[in-house]
Amino acid sequence: MAAAAARCAGHGGGGFLLRRRLLAAAAFLAAFGLCAAAADDAATGRGQGHDHVMLSVEDMFPDSSSSSPSCDAPPRDHRHDATSSTTRMTIVHRHGPCSPLAAAHGEPPSHGEILAADQSRAESIQHRVSTTTTDRVNPKRSRHRQQQPPSAPAPAASLSSSTASLPASPGRALGTGNYVVTVGLGTPASRYTVVFDTGSDTTWVQCQPCVVACYEQREKLFDPASSSTYANVSCAAPACSDLDVSGCSGGHCLYGVQYGDGSYSIGFFAMDTLTLSSYDAVKGFRFGCGERNDGLFGEAAGLLGLGRGKTSLPVQTYGKYGGVFAHCLPARSTGTGYLDFGAGSPPATTTTPMLTGNGPTFYYVGMTGIRVGGRLLPIAPSVFAAAGTIVDSGTVITRLPPAAYSSLRSAFAAAMAARGYRKAAAVSLLDTCYDFTGMSQVAIPTVSLLFQGGAALDVDASGIMYTVSASQVCLAFAGNEDGGDVGIVGNTQLKTFGVAYDIGKKVVGFSPGAC
Repeated sequence: MAAAAARCAGHGGGGFLLRRRLLAAAAFLAAFGLCAAAADDAATGRGQGHDHVMLSVEDMFPDSSSSSPSCDAPPRDHRHDATSSTTRMTIVHRHGPCSPLAAAHGEPPSHGEILAADQSRAESIQHRVSTTTTDRVNPKRSRHRQQQPPSAPAPAASLSSSTASLPASPGRALGTGNYVVTVGLGTPASRYTVVFDTGSDTTWVQCQPCVVACYEQREKLFDPASSSTYANVSCAAPACSDLDVSGCSGGHCLYGVQYGDGSYSIGFFAMDTLTLSSYDAVKGFRFGCGERNDGLFGEAAGLLGLGRGKTSLPVQTYGKYGGVFAHCLPARSTGTGYLDFGAGSPPATTTTPMLTGNGPTFYYVGMTGIRVGGRLLPIAPSVFAAAGTIVDSGTVITRLPPAAYSSLRSAFAAAMAARGYRKAAAVSLLDTCYDFTGMSQVAIPTVSLLFQGGAALDVDASGIMYTVSASQVCLAFAGNEDGGDVGIVGNTQLKTFGVAYDIGKKVVGFSPGAC
């Protein structure tokens, strides 16, 4: 410590008293690993070292009153012209001031509700992986299956029938995620706010007539009768067999999704024109026109499925966009991000293989390690390989294998203890929390996620911790219950990164500072 302080203080003169004061101040800065860089960090409110990042405590709150929403302009030029091969859409947080749903949803959900829903989504994904991946032995499969309701018949011939039912899809809740985009549907196009989800395939919206029940949404329901380009998909069409669950009514294909908590959407599988921007439309896009919908869907009009299945938007538009899309999630809910389709976006800074043989729908990647404060943690590669890892836009908190999370938590806590930060009570699934009451700035350890091919996700400062209040700021990672549960890289850790997906080349890429 004395040596570090001497290096920070330098060897200049100025008298014994001045030198003593300089050494005292330098010792304090050295304890935080800041030295001379502290002055620059203080000036900017955010600084980055090899082992730490400086953050303003006020900036940890997603809706700080000092920040004015910048809702009108995406972070980069989104204009589409004849020379561009990319279509750009604006992403906003669905509970933020930029959301079209902002006037409708009232008070945003509490942190407890957000984290509980996130846990349900993670369990849903892990169950689906455990029951569809056949090349691994997962001792939890039998237990998960026992927790699910028994399978029911396919959609009934009549949507109005009280017996219309579907097999329970994996999971206890939809938990469709935090971020929304606006699309057009039909001719003429009507605008709808939908959740975009890389963990789902089939796009659907609520439709008229609403048979039996529909949940409340902000915009008017889509009316097929008002669109000159709408058509139901025939039961005999190959596209009908692309659905995970399908039925038939009067020769028309029925789709359906149901979740273990009772949430569901049932309706006709249809085709119409999907407008992604003012300049770009997808004709004959197949989607679910939901006439019976109920459950935990929020007030969005539906869902935009960006998975790898045959009914997903990237796969349906492969001839147009080449199976390439990218997104960037804003650091704060007062800002905007983007969702791009096509190969015209800037190339990713680093890429890692997309492991398509691991299972359906999800975007699997090979995680190989974690760095905290610039140091590689002693985690055996087999820990990550046991169940694999996916990148998922709808999960909030990154889930790690128990052994990996334990190592991350220990290293992070040791670095925070060395800086003298006070521990705070746990919040739901977040068990490593701190009390920053009365502080204006804090120095927190950097966190990097490492992947096959040398790719690294150096988590942005906004994605390392989850803020409940100044007295409860928590490490934004959680451990899985079992080493056989799939790991999930969630959207908190993806903030400000351009995350690119190329289904054709089978790669996932990361570019820092993209929005």
